[in-house]
Amino acid sequence: MAAVLDTVRALFAPKSSLSFRIDRENPGDVVARERLLDLAMGPDRRKKSSEALRRNRVPAEGLALVARDEDDHVIGTVRLWNVQAGVTPAGGSVPALLLGPLAVSADHEGKGIGGALMRAAIVEAKSLGHGAILLVGDAPYYERFGFCAGKTQTLMMPGPFARDRFLALELKDGWLDGAVGMLVATGRKLVEPGLKKAA
Repeated sequence: MAAVLDTVRALFAPKSSLSFRIDRENPGDVVARERLLDLAMGPDRRKKSSEALRRNRVPAEGLALVARDEDDHVIGTVRLWNVQAGVTPAGGSVPALLLGPLAVSADHEGKGIGGALMRAAIVEAKSLGHGAILLVGDAPYYERFGFCAGKTQTLMMPGPFARDRFLALELKDGWLDGAVGMLVATGRKLVEPGLKKAA
């Protein structure tokens, strides 16, 4: 993982601002990540349709990434989540990833951190064998990473969403062909301390 992230950083980060590194998120990053997301996304961030798919879930294995500055502070974050992207015409489930949120500290915008996080997430998801990544976001920004709305026309989010902002990137050609229906969360559930797992 570290080698992949170092390679992505070296290839895509602006040469003038290699004062950050991409790393896996660890438990000590939670408070900093949540504060960053509150500042970047605003007070309504938990009301979005994407949040319904993330609520009380754990991110996909190995796909919670952060950007750290020279002092090891979290200055950017991206996480991917396991979902079912509808079903095939034969009724089979279509496993995929939902990306988001992506955020960078306002003090570090314009340094290529968001792009480096996106590229690292895509490279890592592909290396782990995932077939597609979906997200709801600004099409002109995400199109440069290969995302488009064409593959999501027969898919729905669980709540209000803007169709032109519902985008997908296939990591395996044809992965979303014929997929139709509602995105459903499939990731591991978050277990709160002191609670026993359901039998």
